[in-house]
Amino acid sequence: MTQEQHSGQRREETTAQDQDVVAAAGQDAGVDDLLDEIDGVLEQNAEEFVRGFVQKGGQ
Repeated sequence: MTQEQHSGQRREETTAQDQDVVAAAGQDAGVDDLLDEIDGVLEQNAEEFVRGFVQKGGQ
């Protein structure tokens, strides 16, 4: 392979890695938003939230 072919392959690999990093950052932001929403609900009505998960009658 020539120098140009090697260089082109490296750029493609770098671009793919960059895209993976961006995708992971987007997922992290989504998880953070979800956790913030849960925190907000728990601050407002934690007791009611927990009651929703309590088993009733052996369920």
